[in-house]
Amino acid sequence: MKEIRKESVLYMYQSLDELSLAVSNLMERAVEARKRAYAPYSKFQVGAALLLDNNEVITGSNQENASYPSGLCAERTAIYYAGSQYPNAKILKMAISAGASEKQTTKPIPPCGACRQSIAEYELKQESPIEIFFMGETGEIAKSNSLSNLLPFVFDKSEL
Repeated sequence: MKEIRKESVLYMYQSLDELSLAVSNLMERAVEARKRAYAPYSKFQVGAALLLDNNEVITGSNQENASYPSGLCAERTAIYYAGSQYPNAKILKMAISAGASEKQTTKPIPPCGACRQSIAEYELKQESPIEIFFMGETGEIAKSNSLSNLLPFVFDKSEL
């Protein structure tokens, strides 16, 4: 038997003021998108904003329906739109903001597992990392330099 270890490294910012202006603006777009979420069942709203290498910013919010869980997360809403409308553009950065209707969310909320797998597909496709910034409604902001940092044992096309 052998032991395999993989570490994740996150960078923590105390507030939006510590971020660069470009990243702070991207996070503000994610916050705006979060406010447009349709989440009557989970009562948990998420917004995502992507910065593409062509300077386009794409936003998405989670969209639920009564046929739970066939809705779609904010991250996948944004990333699939970017892929369909700008298939040759690279995603440079992703900002995510999440919050619950019934209590204030003050800790960083990372992408769910399904979203991590979807983001991984785009990192592999574009052969470059995507910086991911995530937060709650308020409080600290976490930064990961790559999705592979959040999903160290990724399933990809090499397994097929």
